[in-house]
Amino acid sequence: MPAETNSINANNERLFESVQLGPYLLRNRIVMAPLTRSRATEGDVPSEMAILYYAQRASAGLIIAEATQISPQGKGYVFTPGIYNQTQVDAWKKITEAVHAKDGRIYLQLWHVGRISHPSIQPNNELPVAPSAITPEGQAYTNDGFVPLVTPRALRLEEMPGIVEQYRQAAKYALAAGFDGVEIHAANGYLLDQFLRDKTNQRTDAYGGSIENRVRLLVEVTEAVTAVWGGNRVGLRISPLSKFGDIWDSNPQALFTHVVEKLNAFKLAYLHVIEGDTGGEREVAGGFDLQILRALFNGAYMANNGYDAALADHRLDAGKADLIAFGRPFISNPDLVERMRTSAPLSEPDPKTMYGGDGHGYIDYPTLSGSVAA
Repeated sequence: MPAETNSINANNERLFESVQLGPYLLRNRIVMAPLTRSRATEGDVPSEMAILYYAQRASAGLIIAEATQISPQGKGYVFTPGIYNQTQVDAWKKITEAVHAKDGRIYLQLWHVGRISHPSIQPNNELPVAPSAITPEGQAYTNDGFVPLVTPRALRLEEMPGIVEQYRQAAKYALAAGFDGVEIHAANGYLLDQFLRDKTNQRTDAYGGSIENRVRLLVEVTEAVTAVWGGNRVGLRISPLSKFGDIWDSNPQALFTHVVEKLNAFKLAYLHVIEGDTGGEREVAGGFDLQILRALFNGAYMANNGYDAALADHRLDAGKADLIAFGRPFISNPDLVERMRTSAPLSEPDPKTMYGGDGHGYIDYPTLSGSVAA
């Protein structure tokens, strides 16, 4: 395995306090962020390996399982799991049961990629869908490797209820699979984010133009999902300042202030905010103070992007977050909570095994004791 690096030093115990999240008392404020690992099997079914993978990390206060497509149309990468049929539900149920057996809590992230896909991944080799037919920069990960993204097809007005229904049905399947809640993925340049931003949404109907119209689909999806789960078991992820997925907005402050104001009607469990550019700089030129959103939102604020224990404790102490989501550290440190608690060294993930492959670099990272967690 990769060599261990310097530890991340926790200065106090705020990260390890229990915290109420909706109906659940979480044992700490550490959240495992959703992490695409591309290990699903044929039919977008979670692999048997995923049972151990998630159980190994169940000491987190909350696990948010990897982004999971709500339909075959919502798929954007090969080997990612789905939540749109009974076979997938049965596979996920084994995972949720394993996490619960270790007294963990696990949510599922509901995902539709929109234009960040490729015909070779889509049903019947159809074009990916989007708010508008605008070609994104970047590449799709297909069975043939990385290929350029294509110009998507703009969704027709009469198709919009069907998109909402995909989310509703996926929410029902997630409930049947034994999850504790769900997270609506409205970040990182995927479908719901594409509708929010004026760079990618150039529609002139009820779903485009004004901020009110661009937020409409997100509100309808949230209404559908909370009708299944109740607001107190639903979270929602946004990335107001991120350009990930070739996306941007001319007035993010006005847009995301309006988003939060509309979401408050649903009394959601949490707002999951990627602070800055996804996987990049936390401070973004032309951005705004994300604490405006924290002050407006009537639920828990979950902060994400480049956190270590020291920064997490600082932000918690300052009252600038309620929960902290960690991504990459959880890949190579199944016992991340204990390592943070004891200021122990962290292992670095092996980039060669990040996406796809077998159990190597997935379920064989050792704990502090040197053994692989069962």
